[in-house]
Amino acid sequence: TGNIGGVALAIWTGGPAAIFWMWITAIFGMTTKFVEVTMGHKYRTKLADGSISGGPMYYIESALNMKWAGILFAFLMMITAIGSGNMPQINNIALVMNTEFSVPKLFTGLFLGALLWIIIIGGIKRIASVASKIIPIMGLIYFGGALIILTENYQNIIPSFNAIFSQVFTGSAAVGGFLGASFAMSLKYGVARGLYSNEAGQGSSPIAHASSKNKSIDQGVVSILEPFIDTVVVCTITALVIIIANGDGSIMEYGQKASGVTETSKAFATVIPWFPIILTVAVVLFAFSTMLSWSYYGLQAWMYLFGRSKTAEYSYKILFCVMVVIGSSVSLGAVIAFSDAMIFAMSVPNLIGLIIMRKRVKEELQKYYAYIKNFSN
Repeated sequence: TGNIGGVALAIWTGGPAAIFWMWITAIFGMTTKFVEVTMGHKYRTKLADGSISGGPMYYIESALNMKWAGILFAFLMMITAIGSGNMPQINNIALVMNTEFSVPKLFTGLFLGALLWIIIIGGIKRIASVASKIIPIMGLIYFGGALIILTENYQNIIPSFNAIFSQVFTGSAAVGGFLGASFAMSLKYGVARGLYSNEAGQGSSPIAHASSKNKSIDQGVVSILEPFIDTVVVCTITALVIIIANGDGSIMEYGQKASGVTETSKAFATVIPWFPIILTVAVVLFAFSTMLSWSYYGLQAWMYLFGRSKTAEYSYKILFCVMVVIGSSVSLGAVIAFSDAMIFAMSVPNLIGLIIMRKRVKEELQKYYAYIKNFSN
């Protein structure tokens, strides 16, 4: 939903220039993703049942010998999984279902909470199975629809880029210097929504990558692509669609109330009238698959804190599903504010740990270069 609704929120609050700061965030994010994923894979732990668990809590504890810092990160990860990985997703689903089909938000929360429970009790293999079927199909449909709109309005693509670059340091002239579109707000919300979209530096991705059978450095190299594809490619496509459709100010007025997903839906409807229905399905499936992933992140942190037992596991999963119901009904503004605060809180210990471990990452990279050189010879 960061790629769909988050981009609209960034443009609404910070003007088109917010997209530029999303790009900058992605560039730095490619570096932080590489480092955190490499370290997360290197210091992962093999459990008694043969499964793998990893993430910043492990490399902070093992590499830095700071158990307390690992506990702090795990606690923040657990809270973030509920507050950032769960509630904004269900909130967007409930909003779009209510807007497009008049489905009560509480009903959406109850239904998806029950469905989520059925899936997550099956563990990571069931989560991966469901998510791997959802994402590619809807991704292609969403991307294809966006390309149709850009093809229909190809003459407005360059002016849209001009709107982004011309206001990077000045704010949006379209609203007469309104604070919401000033340089400071463009920077703030471009970075915030960019980080929300690609998760770079938060410490969530290493938990997923740790379960891979590849080498540590291989996973780190692969992860570099994530912020690029997610933010530089997909978010830019969404942004261009919105900016082009909003040329006459009919989609949103900068500084006025916006919901994010609704504005993106209106932008697509300017060229493909029936596409909001497809977009609704895409939002639901994207958001739901994100909730599945974050349920796993939070579970690993929970088990790190409270031990690995069925009681601990089911306690967390029940709490996570209950928060789905609550998140469907609260206001979007409160959810976004809490989400941003949690992302920041979780990033601090993770990034400090990555800076301290920079030499270890360099050693791994040098070994990788040597391996590639020997292989090529």
